[in-house]
Amino acid sequence: MNDDLEPEMDLAEQIFVLLREQPEGCSEYQLIQQLKSRHSTHIPNLPLLDKLVLFRTHFLVFNALYRLRDRLRGENTHDLRISPLCVQLQPYAPGASAIVENDPLRDYYLDMANLRDTDESEVERLLASFWSRMRGDHPGERNDLSDPEQKRAALELFELDQDAASLTLHTIKRRYRQLVSIHHPDRGGSTARIQSINLAMEILQRYYR
Repeated sequence: MNDDLEPEMDLAEQIFVLLREQPEGCSEYQLIQQLKSRHSTHIPNLPLLDKLVLFRTHFLVFNALYRLRDRLRGENTHDLRISPLCVQLQPYAPGASAIVENDPLRDYYLDMANLRDTDESEVERLLASFWSRMRGDHPGERNDLSDPEQKRAALELFELDQDAASLTLHTIKRRYRQLVSIHHPDRGGSTARIQSINLAMEILQRYYR
């Protein structure tokens, strides 16, 4: 499980390898972390704090997922569930490829111009949505992320080492105040970024009381 992914594989094939190893599926966040830990060179190996890093990583992963789903359906071998909360290989269902014709999300992620042309306000909305999903705020969606995954994601946003013996709620609150000061709208930040930081703080308070 700790072996590096073959560098000559494209991102879709690397994801296929990871999904075959976990038939129960995983979240988008877990998938990104697995790609990083197994040294994929196809996504940025950087913290998700930066909004452009988050958007680029998310877009590249979803582009690869939709390409992989098209390929698997074309080969009549598998289908693929694609959701931020659960990415999972599924049995092939005859006729599934017909659904592709009416899938605006597929069209969006397969158009690489959207990676280049998406404006900053849309990237900020994505960042806020990512942390809102992490907390489980979206109506009608069950948060399938395990608590340890939420904790790891929040600590990554805060750029804190989860394995540090000295990590306390006092340290986390100090870092929280620093981030709020840096990203406050009055200092050129955005409301969406502050919302993301607040959501991550709520997650961390569950663990460090």
